[in-house]
Amino acid sequence: MDHYDPQQTNDYMQPEEDWDRDLLLDPAWEKQQRKTFTAWCNSHLRKAGTQIENIEEDFRDGLKLMLLLEVISGERLAKPERGKMRVHKISNVNKALDFIASKGVKLVSIGAEEIVDGNVKMTLGMIWTIILRFAIQDISVEETSAKEGLLLWCQRKTAPYKNVNIQNFHISWKDGLGFCALIHRHRPELIDYGKLRKDDPLNNLNTAFDVAEKYLDIPKMLDAEDIVGTARPDEKAIMTYVSSFYHAFSGAQKAETAANRICKVLAVNQENEQLMEDYEKLASDLLEWIRRTIPWLENRAPENTMQAMQQKLEDFRDYRRLHKPPKVQEKCQLEINFNTLQTKLRLSNRPAFMPSEGKMVSDINNAWGGLEQAEKGYEEWLLNEIRRLERLDHLAEKFRQKASIHESWTDGKEAMLQQKDYETATLSEIKALLKKHEAFESDLAAHQDRVEQIAAIAQELNELDYYDSPSVNARCQKICDQWDNLGALTQKRREALERTEKLLETIDQLYLEYAKRAAPFNNWMEGAMEDLQDTFIVHTIEEIQGLTTAHEQFKATLPDADKERQAILGIHNEVSKIVQTYHVNMAGTNPYTTITPHEINGKWEHVRQLVPRRDQALMEEHARQQQNERLRKQFGAQANVIGPWIQTKMEEIGRISIEMHGTLEDQLNHLRQYEKSIVNYKPKIDQLEGDHQLIQEALIFDNKHTNYTMEHIRVGWEQLLTTIARTINEVENQILTRDAKGISQEQMNEFRASFNHFDRDHSGTLGPEEFKACLISLGYDIGNDAQGEAEFARIMSIVDPNRLGVVTFQAFIDFMSRETADTDTADQVMASFKILAGDKNYITVDELRRELPPDQAEYCIARMAPYNGRDAVPGALDYMSFSTALYGESDL
Repeated sequence: MDHYDPQQTNDYMQPEEDWDRDLLLDPAWEKQQRKTFTAWCNSHLRKAGTQIENIEEDFRDGLKLMLLLEVISGERLAKPERGKMRVHKISNVNKALDFIASKGVKLVSIGAEEIVDGNVKMTLGMIWTIILRFAIQDISVEETSAKEGLLLWCQRKTAPYKNVNIQNFHISWKDGLGFCALIHRHRPELIDYGKLRKDDPLNNLNTAFDVAEKYLDIPKMLDAEDIVGTARPDEKAIMTYVSSFYHAFSGAQKAETAANRICKVLAVNQENEQLMEDYEKLASDLLEWIRRTIPWLENRAPENTMQAMQQKLEDFRDYRRLHKPPKVQEKCQLEINFNTLQTKLRLSNRPAFMPSEGKMVSDINNAWGGLEQAEKGYEEWLLNEIRRLERLDHLAEKFRQKASIHESWTDGKEAMLQQKDYETATLSEIKALLKKHEAFESDLAAHQDRVEQIAAIAQELNELDYYDSPSVNARCQKICDQWDNLGALTQKRREALERTEKLLETIDQLYLEYAKRAAPFNNWMEGAMEDLQDTFIVHTIEEIQGLTTAHEQFKATLPDADKERQAILGIHNEVSKIVQTYHVNMAGTNPYTTITPHEINGKWEHVRQLVPRRDQALMEEHARQQQNERLRKQFGAQANVIGPWIQTKMEEIGRISIEMHGTLEDQLNHLRQYEKSIVNYKPKIDQLEGDHQLIQEALIFDNKHTNYTMEHIRVGWEQLLTTIARTINEVENQILTRDAKGISQEQMNEFRASFNHFDRDHSGTLGPEEFKACLISLGYDIGNDAQGEAEFARIMSIVDPNRLGVVTFQAFIDFMSRETADTDTADQVMASFKILAGDKNYITVDELRRELPPDQAEYCIARMAPYNGRDAVPGALDYMSFSTALYGESDL
């Protein structure tokens, strides 16, 4: 490519000077230029993922204009202004115009204000200037350049074709045969030139334009009707269109040369692309599984029965035992594949692989963390729900027992309280009725606690969201309403009896004494029977021991209770003697109580039968709690061994990854043996899982014998397997790098020793300052001046392409091996110099980017920077300067 000299461009600058006049002469040309220039701009803007619709409107803010210049020049412009005010737009357009001027282009009568105001003529003139500079100026054919070079190229290519005579860029192209001849010359399979007729220009033009758009990636820049219907088509539009054909066909030869180079790396690229596709698919599948699993784990819809909740717990165990372990392996394999792919890309001098948005390894780790958080919450919820249902079942049964006892006691009491028997009773009978009523009130007061207990249990069932709360509430309300009615009836009957009491004379003290002592003793026996039959639920040895102690204390009160029973029976016997002796009218009955000696004896016998049953129930529960304690100790003993073992192995792996000795193959074999020893430990983990399942089935919720839970062990085990797999993968990648770059074992040991020396926190990575000190220790001259900082920034961009702020050992050895290969790269580039320079004996930056592979081109450009301009041609290097740039002054 010839370097542009502003003093030698009169040839192609002349059309700019005529531009204003041309537009005023023929408005049809303006239409042609609009369509052509718009299509030309979009052919470049689409590379940046955008386009324009209205050429004078879409360039007004300067943003797309700057983007267009960056695409066609391959250079970065100054940062644009993002404001919407006129001053921001003018600033952006001026930056674009300054860039055009920096390329040696003389801008005639074109100002930023006219572009911002949407001046059509000025905008078209500016785009024409850009087309001349970047699409036409560099065309060179037999020592002619720009417009004359393009015209000579067209004449040479179309010379063998009949009816084609290219003399200019206007009327010579009206019949369309010139366009068809250019296509047929380079791609004869696309057009049957023999069937074209000179007298059918519309068909010829449409054929050429359609074929160029479909097969040559040249957008349609003009309409055939506009060309045919214009006496003299616009020269600038035709020249722009034809230059697209020149660049399309001139690039074919370069593509053929590049094909051989591409074939060599095609296999590697295909393999890497397959790895990328595999990573994307595996990542997508794993994320989809996590996405589907988390809602299941976050579902907190409670069940109404223990059986349903136990089934949920069993499903969760199946998930932990069967479904999750394969996904853990997939996650580990995904990270290994990602690291291997990045290593292969670095070895091929390819950019680092960036997964699709949301599929980074960090994204998968975050999603996995969310899954494990949901797991923990779900298991805690399951266990809490089981405890709640267990508590609910216990409370519901207790409520039914107490309600049944109370309802049995209240049966018939309302009818009894509503009797009018005192109206016809004798004085003694009235006295008896009153005493009997006092005893009933005492009994009623004694049942107050039971009613309050029933209400309290119902309230607790409501607070715990018991599924059958409506029926519980209805029954409780019925009991409370009946209790209130009994109180009212009791008060009403007392008032009636007290009104009649004045008519009564004497009361049988013995019956009264019997009734007063029999009632509380009867209540005590009923309470004792209720307590002895009360269900209980305990979770520890201490709790069952507490119940046993209370029961023993109750048994100690039985002798005193039996004395009270005998005393009460003695009162009844004394009454019987009095009745027999004095022939009392109410012999054999007690008007003050319905509690008979037979009933007392019957309940007492029942209490005596319930005591051994309670003993047996407490003994069975004590044995069950002893078994639970054995399970706790068994699990705790194993967990207290396995937990520290996992922690020790994690620390040992950390030391191994830092303090590796011997060859990489020795290290790899050592790590694999170490991995095998870890995998062989798996049966102990499985045994602990079995013990943990027994604990959960026994509904054991705590364990004071260990601080390790099964969740701790599972997470530690998964981390241990993942860490050893990652360490093995790192060594495998180091072997790949060593073999690909020819690094000796001594060099590898030196790299590892230097890396470990500066890795003071033993994290396996180096920070920027640690990495810089390591490079200096290896002989790199990285000063604290601007040049040293720039060189270090370049190195960091290589070893840390994702800007994570740390350098891994793999990236470190990749860089060191790459630096040793720079001399080989320079030799390859110098071999191509004479071919690229040709007779002119110098080479430019643009030629480097166009002709060399990207890695070699950027390598040369970076080293050319200090020597740019030594030659007579600015921006270029002759052979001597080029050699100095690559090898340095000492090699000349």
